[in-house]
Amino acid sequence: MDAPNLVSHAGYTHLSEAAAAELFRRILAGCRVTRPQGPPVLILDLDGTLMDNRPRTLAIVHDLAKMWRDRHPEAASALEKCTVDRLGYLLSDSLRRMHIVDPVLVGEATEYWRERFFTDDDLRHDVALVGSVNFVRACHELGATIVYLTGRDLPMMGLGTFASLRTLGYPLGVAGVEIILKPDATMADEAFKRMVCPTLARVGHVIASFDNEPANCNLFKEAFPHADIVFVDTQHVPGAPPLRNDVDVIGDFAAALPLTPSSPPRDGEM
Repeated sequence: MDAPNLVSHAGYTHLSEAAAAELFRRILAGCRVTRPQGPPVLILDLDGTLMDNRPRTLAIVHDLAKMWRDRHPEAASALEKCTVDRLGYLLSDSLRRMHIVDPVLVGEATEYWRERFFTDDDLRHDVALVGSVNFVRACHELGATIVYLTGRDLPMMGLGTFASLRTLGYPLGVAGVEIILKPDATMADEAFKRMVCPTLARVGHVIASFDNEPANCNLFKEAFPHADIVFVDTQHVPGAPPLRNDVDVIGDFAAALPLTPSSPPRDGEM
């Protein structure tokens, strides 16, 4: 039988609703406490952590269906019927679920997806994970410095990232908010975060970090052993390393909703 504060899911054991609420309550309380090292700091990933980027892929897939309608009608029909819940981490896996396995079509679809997925324009399709906006806003309003640390790159995705954060209502453009993006798209996400991690102590006292990649969560727990490091179990790269057993696991931020007031963007925020 599971411990009362744990709930079994495929692959990972999530905190129960009560345990997750206690985690969020502890983090929110920590946002009020400034230490000699500086203000409390939250490190937050974007894709798969605060935001669901599957609608971005879905929009690209549906546009590809229009292009294929005449040349590949059967494949186009399968793409048109695709829904968010049928999308996996890898596009090739998603296509296989739609019975699109011809190497030529898979290659063409992958190239089309890659040309759009990692650019500014289609970031507008991303949606916020349940409870994430309220939670991040509450932490910022209580005094925490928010650091968005993302694997997105600045040249190709910077403007779209700013616009997406603003549209969805996350804190942006005010004191106590920083965004750190990769300098270029060729750098591996884990290597980038490993490089940046030691510099985050300059911002203040890290009290929590949220990420959807086990490798990054393990890295943050090594760097900040006394912080609450949280794995958001949405999607992650295949073949990820085992998650440390001292990292908490949640599926979204729903347990934080009763603890955080609803607050629309304030005047003056970007």
